Amino acid sequence: MAQTLEQLRAQDAWNKCEKYSKEQVNIAKSLPALIMNSGLMQVLAFAHQKEGKHEIVAGQLRAWLSSRFPHILPSSEFTAFMEALMELKDARDYQAINAEAFAWLKWLRQLAAARNGRE
Repeated sequence: MAQTLEQLRAQDAWNKCEKYSKEQVNIAKSLPALIMNSGLMQVLAFAHQKEGKHEIVAGQLRAWLSSRFPHILPSSEFTAFMEALMELKDARDYQAINAEAFAWLKWLRQLAAARNGRE
């Protein structure tokens, strides 16, 4: 039997947060609020500029989104990903990508905290 989309999100988040530091757990917890306040593209640009652990978590989000929308986001590499978002012709595509980002981040923030929150 095939996994549901929720199970796929959970599995992906579980695998990606296995060795998160406390800082990465905090980044995962903060990303949804940052996206809600500033927007997906702005937050991805901010994380890329910050480099390090911010970019790792943002890169994992980009990788998930690229895997879910390969026809729209053929690469998770920062520049190609951002250019693909900027070239979208249909606002519904951007809304779907944004909704998927929140859905995946819901799993990441919970699982990262559960797996790595205690030190």
